[in-house]
Amino acid sequence: EPTVRTELMEQIPPIAIFLQESRPKFPTAFFEYLMPIVVRYLTDINNQVRKASQEALLILLEQDLVAQSDIENKVCPILLDLSAPDSDDEYKVEAVNIICKMASMLSRTTVEHMLLPRFCELCSDGKLFQVRKICAANFGDICNAVGQEATERLLIPKFFELCSDSVWGMRKACAECFMAVSYTTSPEVRRSKLSPLFISLISDTCRWVRQAAFQSLGPFISTFANPSSAGLYIREDGTLSIRPSAQDVNSNSCQPSNNITLSSSANAA
Repeated sequence: EPTVRTELMEQIPPIAIFLQESRPKFPTAFFEYLMPIVVRYLTDINNQVRKASQEALLILLEQDLVAQSDIENKVCPILLDLSAPDSDDEYKVEAVNIICKMASMLSRTTVEHMLLPRFCELCSDGKLFQVRKICAANFGDICNAVGQEATERLLIPKFFELCSDSVWGMRKACAECFMAVSYTTSPEVRRSKLSPLFISLISDTCRWVRQAAFQSLGPFISTFANPSSAGLYIREDGTLSIRPSAQDVNSNSCQPSNNITLSSSANAA
């Protein structure tokens, strides 16, 4: 019964954590018995079971319970198969979504060598706009996961494509993550390539795209500042934060310091 398999998936993370804490007693139980079930249920015929398996996998990755060998030899191959051009539409949408969520939890080498080529292909998926939308919405996270060199060499051309997509929702998603993409690039790329691209979004024919671009204007401009003098930095969750200067800290030493956070999805101008 699908409900039984779904319930089983929900119990996998706490069992895995227990096994991790009791590793001397159960050295291989998770890798031999539980991990294969999680991987198998990623392709289950029932969408609720697949969803539960995806959520369990992300929790396991967050807790650093999945071995690097299992990620590269078991998890990634399944996701690459599910996101292949001839894959079922529903499976493909789910696969690209979990690939994007996984990127920040994996090593840069694994993401760049195993997942980045497929992500670039999916950015140009002409069949499903939902796939391109997921790619656009998570573009900043992928850039952050692979670093400056891969971003400028492989991702920026795809970002240009998405910023000129015929579907306005794609362009809006790009405007919302523009700061995160810009932060990953060099000052020269930021000035010569991203600035003209941002101007095109801020002049877009769709008012929703223009509004998102205007909301991202301040965060985008902040990426041109020198972090050491401006006190701007990007947190691990992808938000822009302002670190108070030493003078401000000294003058308010009796009060708790508060960081001003500007979301990369443009909640502040």
